[in-house]
Amino acid sequence: MHYLITGGAGFIGSNYVQRLVARGERVTVYDNLSRPGASANLAWLRETCGAESFTFVHGDVRDAALLTATARRAEVIVHLASQVAVTTSVAHPREDLDVNVTGTFNVLEAARLSGRSPIVLYASTNKVYGGMENVVVEERETRYAYRDYPLGIPESYPLDFHSPYGNSKGAGDQYTRDYARIYDLPTVVFRQSCIYGPRQFGVEDQGWVAWFVIAALFGSPITIYGDGKQVRDLLYVGDLLDAYDAAVARIDQAAGQIYNVGGGPENQLSVWREFEPLLENLLGRPIPVTWAGWRPGDQRIFVADVRKAARELDWRPQVSVPEGIGRLYRWVSENRALFAALR
Repeated sequence: MHYLITGGAGFIGSNYVQRLVARGERVTVYDNLSRPGASANLAWLRETCGAESFTFVHGDVRDAALLTATARRAEVIVHLASQVAVTTSVAHPREDLDVNVTGTFNVLEAARLSGRSPIVLYASTNKVYGGMENVVVEERETRYAYRDYPLGIPESYPLDFHSPYGNSKGAGDQYTRDYARIYDLPTVVFRQSCIYGPRQFGVEDQGWVAWFVIAALFGSPITIYGDGKQVRDLLYVGDLLDAYDAAVARIDQAAGQIYNVGGGPENQLSVWREFEPLLENLLGRPIPVTWAGWRPGDQRIFVADVRKAARELDWRPQVSVPEGIGRLYRWVSENRALFAALR
């Protein structure tokens, strides 16, 4: 099949491109290379896959004409390109809107205008559920926990967009869903939790798992906001890509659907109280940190209920948190020169 991957030189995108090329799919990578590490990921793809094994288009999703022309032959469009940080969205709300709302609209229109009815997968976020102030959260020794949602938050939980980022990703989420209803386009929305793994160039305000690993290895300052008991469910990137593959394979079932995809209850971890021992064990020494106040909109806990994806896509996370973090740690350790060049 012919896949178009927007943001194909990013963290998730480059991993997916490598997988698709390896199994013989035709792939077009569409990326403006604006994110740190994207050029390095593109170079890695060319080296490992061969420059002739995929097509690269240096383009921005805000360029509707170029995107429409690029999408004409696509059978599957995976829309990963976006502005990804809450903090950046607060500082630059118009840019956030242009990239995440207009960019997603351009992708959907390119799919519709192609006349081929391509499958469209959209990478949404758990931030569409907002602060979830009505959920009762219990504080325990090393983490927060839901009182009434032991299996996590389901897709039926009310939406409550918070922050420019939450609004823009949420708008894209709903646009994507509605194009299935109005135009019969086979779209699938994935509300993703904390995705991590190799090829991730995390920074303080986005990609916190990778950022902690990178900062610990390089001795960079680490700031923990809040009390470190905030909980996230972690999903290894390879498991996420399995979900994408499952949706394409079962598109008759998945079209028009929304799925929470995260590590689920079995792969939850508090961002420092429980992550610190894992990281210190890998590093072999204590990790100094500084503490700061809570950041606006920071959920004390988010864990995805992944039973719908399990039931309809026959998908479940396979990589445990210790195993996945070990893989990420080894990748960063083996690529110190790459990170040093980006610093």
